[in-house]
Amino acid sequence: MNALQELFQNKKQNLLSLFFTAGYPQIDSTAGIIEASRKAGIDFLEVGMPYSDPLADGPVIQQSSTVAIANGMTIEMLFNQLETLKEKTSIPLLLMGYLNPVIQFGTEKFMEKAAACSASGIILPDLPIHEYREEYQTLFEKNNLSPVFLITPHTSDERIKLIDELSNAFIYVVSSAATTGKQQDFGQTQEAYFQRLKAMNLKNPLIGGFGIHNRQTLQQAWQNLNGAICGSAFLKKLATAADAGKAIEMLKEDLGLN
Repeated sequence: MNALQELFQNKKQNLLSLFFTAGYPQIDSTAGIIEASRKAGIDFLEVGMPYSDPLADGPVIQQSSTVAIANGMTIEMLFNQLETLKEKTSIPLLLMGYLNPVIQFGTEKFMEKAAACSASGIILPDLPIHEYREEYQTLFEKNNLSPVFLITPHTSDERIKLIDELSNAFIYVVSSAATTGKQQDFGQTQEAYFQRLKAMNLKNPLIGGFGIHNRQTLQQAWQNLNGAICGSAFLKKLATAADAGKAIEMLKEDLGLN
């Protein structure tokens, strides 16, 4: 059992996760963000590996990737940073990125390094399920890494059930078919989507993302799902705040948590 699985075993509701891009806003920001998140009571973190063509991401996360790459962030450097931090923090970490850089790095080497840095799981939005089952599942299991798959309002019940079978941590519930960072509150479409998922009685926790930016969206996610991930709204705070601690404090105010 990895740290993320232990978290979900002990806490079932009102989970809050933050997404940040490694190397943003500064090349050495990772340690400060992880420590500030731990102190603020954030349940787990999604660490984005910057990529030049992040298809699922909106302009805020795309810009953070551009800055991080310009700062010199690489997968190897991220692993080096996480290696020095693994004894200092207990907050579960997920690595989020895209398949091509992982393949270029070396898939088996990537999984081994992720495990050595105490990562709990990997999110690769462009990894097809059939490829995961045929080529990657054994590597995930060998390294005690949880795969996290995304679903949207358009995902069929059949596919959702398959994802539930293949998952062992949580299912990432994308609130809409749009990219990340859309500053809209959730309407009847999202509410019906959440209710549909609740009625399926899936075995894995459901964590909502894409569009969590204020009290209303957070509360809707918490009322219908097990937790929420806040990404673009957090990156905006990181861009203007004096430090990561202040950024989280400002974000929690927007979310109605202070």
